[in-house]
Amino acid sequence: DIGTAKPTPEELAAVPHHLIDVLEPTASYSAAQFVRDALRLVPEIQARGARPLLVGGTMLYFKALFDGLSELPQADPALRAQLDAEAARDGWPAMHARLAALDQNTAARLAPLDAQRIQRALEVCLLSGEPMSALYRRQRAQGVDWPLISLEPSDAARAWLHQRLAQRFELMIEQGFVDEVRRLRARVDLHLGLPSMRCVGYRQAWELLDANEAAPDLAALRELGTAATRQLAKRQITWLRSMPARRVVAAEAPDALEQLIALADDTATAGAD
Repeated sequence: DIGTAKPTPEELAAVPHHLIDVLEPTASYSAAQFVRDALRLVPEIQARGARPLLVGGTMLYFKALFDGLSELPQADPALRAQLDAEAARDGWPAMHARLAALDQNTAARLAPLDAQRIQRALEVCLLSGEPMSALYRRQRAQGVDWPLISLEPSDAARAWLHQRLAQRFELMIEQGFVDEVRRLRARVDLHLGLPSMRCVGYRQAWELLDANEAAPDLAALRELGTAATRQLAKRQITWLRSMPARRVVAAEAPDALEQLIALADDTATAGAD
């Protein structure tokens, strides 16, 4: 609860929340499951006359929702070895020509010596029986066209962001985060191999409790946890900036909340029109 910044009981009572407390920490959750859940819940909320807000920081899930789920087959080591052998014999320009016969659109955007991408495009064609460009088109068609508002810090606000992240982690510790992880460690069904226990903060606290259960090194926890949180924030910002349709509100702006509300109202009005 503490490490994931779960809404307080008061917040949960004030506004209906969804996809909270729906899984045990032993269970896994995927981008595909999130897309299915979102596409199920959003129409249900709208049917009640309410406006759904999808809020969170797992950018992979949001990218899957907005861009569609990938249908590309997984890598096949045996097929890749075969393609490498053929390329060694015939050369990558010849493999590029072979790709052009199967998927003209993909071949047109690849250089004849772009071995890695040519190999992957041929692999996809041969495994799926379809051009990779066709699979990408179908994937994009599955994505939603919902307004996307991004609350992200500007490049000039890095020091502000780092300070906020440090304050956030300190608040977690003050709220009893170490005791929360201690209770989780006591469960025989939980371990560090689970995705839930590898989340930022939980893994660092767990490992420090392994080293000293009675008196974990809180200074080390602050340092390690804050550093891991910075890396997570950096990845989140990279994901966000790869989504060009987003409308940006500078997180450090004093009126960021007011800007968010105004943008949400604007997008709701535009959708109604």
